[in-house]
Amino acid sequence: MQKTSSRLLSLLSLLQARRDWPGSLLAERLDVSPRTVRRDIDRLRELGYPIGAYKGPDGGYRLEAGTDLPPLLFDDDQAVALALALQIATTAGAGIEESAMRALTTVRQVMPARLRRRIDTVRIAAVEGPASQASPHVDSAKLVTLSAAVHAREVLRFDYAPANSGAERGDILTGPRRVEPHHLITRGGRWYLVVWDLDREAWRTFRADRITPRTPTGPRFTPRELPVGDLRSFVVGLFRGSDSSDDWPCWGEVIIELPAENVSPYVSDGFVESVGPARCRVVLGSWSWPGLVAAFAKFDADIEVVGPAKLRDAFSDIADRLARAASRSPRGPVPRGV
Repeated sequence: MQKTSSRLLSLLSLLQARRDWPGSLLAERLDVSPRTVRRDIDRLRELGYPIGAYKGPDGGYRLEAGTDLPPLLFDDDQAVALALALQIATTAGAGIEESAMRALTTVRQVMPARLRRRIDTVRIAAVEGPASQASPHVDSAKLVTLSAAVHAREVLRFDYAPANSGAERGDILTGPRRVEPHHLITRGGRWYLVVWDLDREAWRTFRADRITPRTPTGPRFTPRELPVGDLRSFVVGLFRGSDSSDDWPCWGEVIIELPAENVSPYVSDGFVESVGPARCRVVLGSWSWPGLVAAFAKFDADIEVVGPAKLRDAFSDIADRLARAASRSPRGPVPRGV
């Protein structure tokens, strides 16, 4: 039998792994009596963990969200910073995506409602690009402010520091700028805000580290459609010098029946977005439609073609070609030893 301290950690880990745990099942997993489980639950409550009990045939326990974070874990700013970092890590392609997603779920589950609302407004899209040699610091409070404006669809006013002007000190500013914020993204180790600039009537990107938001925010706005219809192609096009489209002659979008964390490490110049626990949206470009089909087909999973129609036709053509190849018999004996 485990020592009490070790058993408490095991019990807490089980409670974080799923929402509801029948008391009898916890006792079985820990190899203790139901009475011991009840005592251990009381110990965790004394330590500040918000564990609730539910009634029913299999009465049991669940780890609830409390009014405060459990002691000796994180303060509010640390919790928000951790949640932001974990969101980025889920698309980092560094082999830690699954662990980061599980950690994010665990942290969010025990957060008080006020912090959950803050991080739930943050939707981060990771757009691949060359790494910056010196990634500027952006504090989590600014990121929360920018993402909250994106989430609320409210006009944002801010001062903007020009490049190479002491932006880190904020001593040379231009503005105020008035924009409709649409997306908060990361690219090459830097944060960018994708906006519709109301004064210049054009789509723009602004580096978050050079933004100084003004309060309060302005009126609500109706989101505009991006010029090329999807975020990844639009952003990549902007950074390649085009304000309207990516430079790939062929691009397409599919749904792949795999978790996003299993796909993103293998998409170097594309966009991956989770649409469920075991599904993700993938947007890629290529020089040809058959090449684009091959890029999607390398994932050993079912694929749903979202568009465009030319991509669907290319999938059909490739499928017919492969079916013919599979049905053909060799015209002659295959040489041995070759």
